[in-house]
Amino acid sequence: MDDKLSGIFIVTDASPQSQLFNHYVADHLNCSVRIVDKEELVQENIADVLVLLDADHIDGSTLKQCQDQATSSEGVAMAMLNLRDDEHAINFFFNYNLTGCFYRRDSLEQICRGLEILLDGGLWMSRSLMSRLITSYRDHRLGSYQPPMGLSHRELDVIAQLASGASNREIADILFVSEHTVKTHLYNVYRKIGVHSRLQAMAWARHNLVGLERYAGRAC
Repeated sequence: MDDKLSGIFIVTDASPQSQLFNHYVADHLNCSVRIVDKEELVQENIADVLVLLDADHIDGSTLKQCQDQATSSEGVAMAMLNLRDDEHAINFFFNYNLTGCFYRRDSLEQICRGLEILLDGGLWMSRSLMSRLITSYRDHRLGSYQPPMGLSHRELDVIAQLASGASNREIADILFVSEHTVKTHLYNVYRKIGVHSRLQAMAWARHNLVGLERYAGRAC
C-alpha cells in the first residue's frame, strides 16, 4: 500500500503572506497546494491530502469538523502550523489525530522538509515533544496500560524515536544504550507489528501512537 499523499490543503485566511507561503511550498515540493478557508474545507470531498491547519486562524469547532472529516475520508492526514511551542502543541496532540506540527520559529526550509516527510506517510514533531507525549502516555496509563502488539516499554521508546526521524545512532544516544541494542529492539518491533522497513514502522506508529487519547485519555 502506498501511503504517499498527493497534495496539501492549507487552512488559513487568504493574504499576501499566505499566498507567498503557498507558492513557496508548491515550488519546493512539486505538489498540489491550495489555500482554503475553514468553510471551504468542510464542504470539500477530500482524499489523499495533508490538511495543514494554521493555529492562528482555526478554532476548536473547526478542528473537530476537520477531525471528523479526516477520519471518514481515505488517506487524509492532519498537521498544525504556527504553534508557539511544545506546550501549545501537546494540547492539540492529545485531542486530535495529528501527524505533525510546525512552530512559528521554524524556517521555510524546515517546514518544507517536514511536509515532505508527512506527505510520505511519516511523522514530524520535535524530539522534545515526542518525549513529552510518551511520558504523558505512560503516566496516565501506569499500572493498566498494555502496549499495543505486545511491545515492551523500551520498544515503545525506540519506535517513538524512530517515528520522530532519529537514526539508530541518535536513538542509542537518546536512550543511553548501544547501537547494537537499538538494532535488536527494532528487529523485535518489526516482528511484533508485522513490518519490514523503517518507513512501514513509521506508518504503523502514525496509526497507532499518534492521537494518544486512544490510550491515555483526554489529559489536557
